[in-house]
Amino acid sequence: MSKHIESVNYGLEKIFEGAQDFLPLLGTDYVELYVGNAKQAAHYYKTAFGFQSFAYKGLETGSKDTVSYVLKQDKIRLVLTTPLNSKNTINEHIVKHGDGVKVIALWVEDARKAYNETTSRGAKSYIEPYEETDEHGQVVKAGIYTYGETVHMFVERKNYNGVFMPGFVTWESDYKPEPLGLKYVDHMVGNVGWGQMNTWVKWYEDVMGFENFLSFDDKQIHTEYSALMSKVMSNGNGRIKFPINEPAEGKKRSQIEEYLDFYESAGVQHIAVATDDIIKTIKGMRARGVEFLSTPPDAYYEAVPERLLTHNHELREDIETLKSLGIMIDADEEGYLLQIFTKPVQDRPTLFFEIIQRMGARGFGAGNFKALFESIEREQAKRGTL
Repeated sequence: MSKHIESVNYGLEKIFEGAQDFLPLLGTDYVELYVGNAKQAAHYYKTAFGFQSFAYKGLETGSKDTVSYVLKQDKIRLVLTTPLNSKNTINEHIVKHGDGVKVIALWVEDARKAYNETTSRGAKSYIEPYEETDEHGQVVKAGIYTYGETVHMFVERKNYNGVFMPGFVTWESDYKPEPLGLKYVDHMVGNVGWGQMNTWVKWYEDVMGFENFLSFDDKQIHTEYSALMSKVMSNGNGRIKFPINEPAEGKKRSQIEEYLDFYESAGVQHIAVATDDIIKTIKGMRARGVEFLSTPPDAYYEAVPERLLTHNHELREDIETLKSLGIMIDADEEGYLLQIFTKPVQDRPTLFFEIIQRMGARGFGAGNFKALFESIEREQAKRGTL
C-alpha cells in the first residue's frame, strides 16, 4: 500500500469528525434481498450461516402479494422477499438480476428529515415518507435510489416495540441450528459500470454527506489478467461503510465485469459480516456446506509474519490453522484483520459474503487483493467468464 493510501487510512478519525452531520445514521437496520423462493432461501441461511428465525409476513398475516422471512444473528437482520403472483413488479427484479440485494435499510432517528435532506440534495425518490402502525406502535419509512435499482430505506423505529415492524409476526420454528458467531454488517460493496465510480462517490458525498476515506486504483488492485478501482465511502460516525468498485482495463474480463454482465446492472457485490472468532465461524460454516474461494498458495502464508512485523504486530492465531481454512491476513498501523470470501451464494456469479475479524485494523485487506483476485479468477476460468 502506498504512503498516500496509508496516510488517508490512518487519518480516518479526523475525516469522520469532518463528515457532514445532516444525515446522522445509527446503523444498518436490515438488508432485504429479492429472491425466487424465500422459504428455501431462509432455510439455506439458517443452516449454512447460522441465522435464526425472527419474523414473518405472508398470506397468514394478510399479505396477499409478497412473503417475507426475517432472519437474525446478533445485530444482523436479513429480509428475504418473494412475490406471490406473476403480476408483482418484484418479478421483474428477479428475472433481470436473479437473487440479489434490493434494500439497504439505514436506521435513523427521523426518517422524514433523512428523506428531505437527501432528496433536496438530488436523490431520486423511491418512496415518500409513510407510517406503518399496529398495536405495538409506529414505524416511519422513506426510501431513495442509489446505484442501479438498489434502494436506501430510512427506518425510524423509536416509537415501535413489536418484533420487527407492522405487518410481521414472530416466526416460530422448530428448526433452530446454532448461530455461528456473526455479529454485525461491517461494510457492503457496490459494483458500478465503466467510468461510474467517481459519479457515485460524488453522489454519496453530496447527497448522503459521506467521506471518501480510502482509495485504490488499478495499479494496486490488479493481477496478470484483470484490474479494478475502488473507493471507500463512510458516514460521519463510521458505522456505515460502502466501498464502490468499477472495472479497469486488463488483458481479460475482471470480476466486476462478470458481475455487471450477470446482474445486468450496478448492484451490491458482497456483504461483509463481522465475527469475534473467525476460526470457529469458518469451521462451522464449512461443516455446514458453505463454499469459499480457494486457499492462497503456501508462499502467501510464508510471507505473513514479515508483513505483520512491518507494522509491529504479532499474529495471535495459529497460522497453520488459518491456512487450512483459507483465511487471509492483512495489517495496518492500527492492527491486523482476518478475512475470507464465500463463493457466490446463488447460481449467477453475483452476490457473495465476506467474513471478517478485525484485530484493530481499519482497512479492507489491501495486502490480500492480489491473492484474492487470483482466487476469483480461478473460479472465473472454471465458469468460462475470465
